[in-house]
Amino acid sequence: MWIILALLSALCLGCYDISKKVSLKGNNVLAVLFLNTLFCSLLMSPVIVGGAVKGDFGMGNDLAAHGLILLKALIVLTSWMLGYFSIKHLPLTIASPIAASRPVMVLVGAMVIFGERLNLWQWAGVLLGFFSLFFITRIGRKEGFTLRNSRWLWMSVGAAVMGAVSALYDKYLLRSFEPLQVQAWYSLYQFLVMGSVLAVLMKTRRGESGGRFVWRWPILLISVFLTVADIAYFHALALPGSMIAVVSMIRRGSVIVSFFYGVVALGERDVKAKVIDLSILLLGLMMLVIGSC
Repeated sequence: MWIILALLSALCLGCYDISKKVSLKGNNVLAVLFLNTLFCSLLMSPVIVGGAVKGDFGMGNDLAAHGLILLKALIVLTSWMLGYFSIKHLPLTIASPIAASRPVMVLVGAMVIFGERLNLWQWAGVLLGFFSLFFITRIGRKEGFTLRNSRWLWMSVGAAVMGAVSALYDKYLLRSFEPLQVQAWYSLYQFLVMGSVLAVLMKTRRGESGGRFVWRWPILLISVFLTVADIAYFHALALPGSMIAVVSMIRRGSVIVSFFYGVVALGERDVKAKVIDLSILLLGLMMLVIGSC
């Protein structure tokens, strides 16, 4: 069951990336990110309100536990901020596959921290995923995006690193707390933190440096797809026998959805080479699923 939930999460994440790309085109990144945290918080608010009516404010009303959730919010918000700037300025067929590096980082962390072990099918899938990442960075070099000259590429890598940290932290949190409680409260804390950051930046007029804000309906869809993706993801991790390294790798299958949008709708370049890379990634994901059944 956790495999199915991970696949559902991957599909929604692909639609989430597309919504981000459409929303951020010529738009103010910080404003879009703030609205995303607002809408996510509103979507998850019934969990908090329902608990408050019963006198339960989550995590056993433990202040220290809420501190752990606040840390989760800061990690995710850092990843989002880096990811939003990178996806605005990089081709979608480059930015999305870079996220495939997360499972490789998660794998190392999962083995060291949680003692997870992979079978041969799963190892083959992860290695193919790593090769896919290496291949897509070489393609990016042809389009003028290298780690030497592109801060957006560095931001994309930074977003992947922070995303891996978040995934490992999730496995720790979900040993003690309910998935919906974690999601609801970290969504609220993200909104409060992002609102504070934006207020300070606007006061110093730095928040206007990203350009004029334009409302688009895909901004709302960012939050809808992300909320559904996270609900499926947290419940997958909470199920007995789930492996964070495998769940994280399957979620990276979201690149398939956003890739085809980049090719068909945006007409991005080097399609043949990118299709080869996507096929390698897809084969790796299939091996992971086979090894997990």
